[in-house]
Amino acid sequence: MKQGEENTEFVKNPEKDKQKYIFQKDKKTKIGAAIIIGFLILMIIGVIVSGVAFE
Repeated sequence: MKQGEENTEFVKNPEKDKQKYIFQKDKKTKIGAAIIIGFLILMIIGVIVSGVAFE
């Protein structure tokens, strides 16, 4: 059994359909990316602080 061809693009422009895209240029994606980046920055700061505190 062969699947149909999937033409998945990485970033969606607002004027295109909302299917087959990993990221979309809309409010949900921007808020989600900001939350994830903020969490990663906090984790990096925590690792640095704990490294300094336990030396």
